[in-house]
Amino acid sequence: MRRLVYYVATTLDGFIAGPDGGDPSASDFFPITPDVIEYIVTHYPETLPGPARDAMGIDGEGTHFDTVIEGRASYDLGLAAGLDDAYPHLRHLVVSTTLAGRDDLPVEVVAGDPIERVRELKAEDGGKDIWLVGGGTLAHALLPEVDRLVLKVNPSVIGAGTPLFAGDFSHARFEPVEQVDLAGGVRVVTLDRVR
Repeated sequence: MRRLVYYVATTLDGFIAGPDGGDPSASDFFPITPDVIEYIVTHYPETLPGPARDAMGIDGEGTHFDTVIEGRASYDLGLAAGLDDAYPHLRHLVVSTTLAGRDDLPVEVVAGDPIERVRELKAEDGGKDIWLVGGGTLAHALLPEVDRLVLKVNPSVIGAGTPLFAGDFSHARFEPVEQVDLAGGVRVVTLDRVR
């Protein structure tokens, strides 16, 4: 069965974006250093946006994912950069009630229950895992279906911003299965859900 994997960068205090909610890439607290790029290209090349893949000469299928799902705020970051599909090499779903009925977009809009749609995706035959890119509100809504966390933990504390999981109290237990320490200080921690 396919897994839902929340693969995301986070600060030590559990934030995936700053207080402005904008794109945190290459910010002071999420620097894009050569070792981080090398890790992503080697292990998760499909998580690079289409223009970055083109610039680096990366093509072909992904290593882990063939599908990406994100919330409206995360999708808006791509739109602000002029990309109505930042991941054209993946099946791309956007959870949004405000985009419901839009058939002019190159992504699948999920206006209904995202848990039900993820369960349908997981039940499909074959295929690779499903990448949950963000944001924190969608991650919290999908927490019952998250099977794996791959956290790029940056050695920064910012005190406020978009939390890794944004919502009411909810408990889920995960156990570490792998840790990779990159030279620049980022620690990639992989954890699987304890069922």
